[in-house]
Amino acid sequence: MSTARPRAGARPVAAVLDWSGLLPVDKPAGVTSHDVVDRARRALRTRAIGHLGTLDPAASGLLVLAVGAATRCAVVWQGGRKTYAGIARFGVVTDSQDLDGRVLETREARPSAAEVRAAVAALTGDLQQVPPMVSAIKQGGERLYKLARRGETVEREARPVRVETWRIGELSSDELRFEVDCSGGTYVRTLVHDLGQALGCGAALTGLRRLRSEPYSLEHACPWETLLAGEAAELVERWGVPLDRALETLPALILDAEAAASIGHGQGPRVQPAAAPVDAGARSVVFREASGRALALGELRSEGDGIRARPAVVFPWAVREGGAQ
Repeated sequence: MSTARPRAGARPVAAVLDWSGLLPVDKPAGVTSHDVVDRARRALRTRAIGHLGTLDPAASGLLVLAVGAATRCAVVWQGGRKTYAGIARFGVVTDSQDLDGRVLETREARPSAAEVRAAVAALTGDLQQVPPMVSAIKQGGERLYKLARRGETVEREARPVRVETWRIGELSSDELRFEVDCSGGTYVRTLVHDLGQALGCGAALTGLRRLRSEPYSLEHACPWETLLAGEAAELVERWGVPLDRALETLPALILDAEAAASIGHGQGPRVQPAAAPVDAGARSVVFREASGRALALGELRSEGDGIRARPAVVFPWAVREGGAQ
């Protein structure tokens, strides 16, 4: 029998496996987003893991995973601003808008630095973007990339995106290195394709790395090698963002013991208007107990001459403890 003891300060295994929060991971190129989720599920021994925004297999960088109860409120962290570093190759147009696709056309023309700056400026702000055929968007009940694999091309509806800033890096006659800040849902490969069309020379994406997915950055991401090692305690303690902290971007309503118990029963306690952190119906609110622990997500609704808390997602520990009252 082993006589090894847990290291000082180590969390009990049961506590680690019952952990909920966000786990930022540095995904390497050549690995799918699903591969990262699958590896984390094995390491943390739970099926309740999903990602907050896919990265193409050829892309690398920040992939944020939601773990445990955090999967039930993923929408809180989706849609924030993203930052990418990429490389555009001039003179080529492909069917996938990157160099992994079939070459449709090559062109000899090359842009000047002034032309690149002008084209980038025109692709800044609110844009209408047609998703690429290799995207995971569903159309007619099927993923576009599956249709593309069969050689099919269908009409896609343009979607609104916002490009905040381009930062032009090294520029040669054949390549542009850049960083771009953009809204969630923006396809950088399509930005590069559209840049090439605007310049008249064509362009395809040849490298992409996600640096930031608001509010998390790549420097705080778990290395892929660490995730492969599968040490659950290290993953949680060193790289995880506990759910209580991950929800700090939302306004909070602190509940007394009686109101906290009613939330655990799925009931909505009345709220004193002076205690309400936002106007009724304004936006999502996290309901917390006096210690600061998050119990539920929901909203505040006007009811008669008062306000009532309406939980939409009640976390498991609130249900267990509320039911034990």
